[in-house]
Amino acid sequence: MKIKHINVHVIKSELDVPFAFSQGWVNQRAATLIEIITDEEITGWGECFPQGLEPPEIAAAAVENCFSEMLKNQNPLDTERLWFEMYNRSRDFGRKGSVMAAISGIDIALWDIAGKFYDKPVSQLLGGAFRETVQPYATGFYRLKGRGESSRLAEEALSHYEKDFRLMKIKLGFGLEDDIAVMRAIQDSISGLGVTLMVDTNHAYGRRDALTLGHKLSEFDLRWYEEPVVPEDLESYAELRRCLPMAIAGGENEHGLYGFKSLFAAGAVDIAQPDIGSCGGFTGARHIVTLAQAFGVEINPHVWGSAIAQAASLQLIAALPVSHHSIFSRQPILEYDQSAHPFRRELVEDPIEIESGLVTIPSKPGLGISVNKKTIERFKR
Repeated sequence: MKIKHINVHVIKSELDVPFAFSQGWVNQRAATLIEIITDEEITGWGECFPQGLEPPEIAAAAVENCFSEMLKNQNPLDTERLWFEMYNRSRDFGRKGSVMAAISGIDIALWDIAGKFYDKPVSQLLGGAFRETVQPYATGFYRLKGRGESSRLAEEALSHYEKDFRLMKIKLGFGLEDDIAVMRAIQDSISGLGVTLMVDTNHAYGRRDALTLGHKLSEFDLRWYEEPVVPEDLESYAELRRCLPMAIAGGENEHGLYGFKSLFAAGAVDIAQPDIGSCGGFTGARHIVTLAQAFGVEINPHVWGSAIAQAASLQLIAALPVSHHSIFSRQPILEYDQSAHPFRRELVEDPIEIESGLVTIPSKPGLGISVNKKTIERFKR
C-alpha cells in the first residue's frame, strides 16, 4: 500500500459572539484537516492543533510545502519511520509550533489508515484499551466582556451540571481579584453537588502573581492548576509545584519527545497535557507517554478543535496506562470544550455524546468516525 494523495482542508467559521481567554479574543473557529488517500482507496483523517490565536493556514502550509511530496508513494503503515523522517527533515526549523502540528495531523491520519487496514481501532494498535468509557470535563467559562462576569459564569457552571458534567475547568487569568471573585461565585453555585474544579490561566501571570493566586486557590480543592506561567519558564513551574498544595499541569504548548523530556527533567509538572494535534500525533504521544511513566508524571491530554481531534484524543485516552497504579487509580479524563463551535459536531456522522456522565470511546476501525465531506465543503476557505 502506498500514499497516493495528501489533501489539506482549512475550514473556518466566524462566531456570532466572540469570547476571550487570557491571551486574547477568539473571533472564529477554525481547523486544519489532513486527508490522506492510499492507492488501495483507504482514506485517513487527521487534524492539526492551531495553538492559541495561531492562524490555521500556517500548519497547512507546512504540510503542503515540507511534507506532502516526501510522503507520496511511501507505505502509510510505516508510522514510526515516517514520523522520524518528517521530524529529521524539519529539525532545524520545526521542533516546536506549527511544523510539529503539521507532523501531528499527518501522523493521526496515518494511524487512521492503519486502523482501517487492520480493521482495528487505533487504541488496539497502540497496545490495547485500558478503558471503554471516559469521564468528560467541561472546559468553558470564557469571558464575553473580560471582567466582572462572575454571576454569569456561576450560572454557566449550573448549566454544565445539568448536562451531566461533574468535572469543570475554569478559565482564569483576568487579574487576581477577578479570578478569585469568579471562583467563589462558581463554588457557591455548585456547593454540595459533588463537582470537582480545575483552573487554567493560559500562562497569564509571572512567578509571583502565579504563586499568590495558587495560595488563594488552595481553598477550592482543585484537581489541578493549569499553565500558571509561560511554557518557557520551567524554573517557575518547578517552584510552584514545590510551594503549592494542588497538582500543577501543563504541556499543551510543548512538543515532541525532547520538549517533554525538558519539562519532566525540570520537575515542572505533576500532570502533563500533550495535545495530539501538536505533540507529534499518536507516534509522538507514544514517546511522551513512555517518558512520563519513567518520570512518574500523570498524562491527561489537552483536547481542542473539531470532532476529528476529539476522536483521536479518545483513542489515545483509551490506551493510556495510569502513572501510579492501584485498584483505585485515578483515571484520565476527557477535555470537552463547551464554547461555541459552528461545525464541530456536524463534521462527523457520529459525534461524541455524554450518557450517564460518561463518553463511550469509539470501537470502529481507525479513529472510529465517518467524516462528513459536505461540512468540509461548506466551511472550507
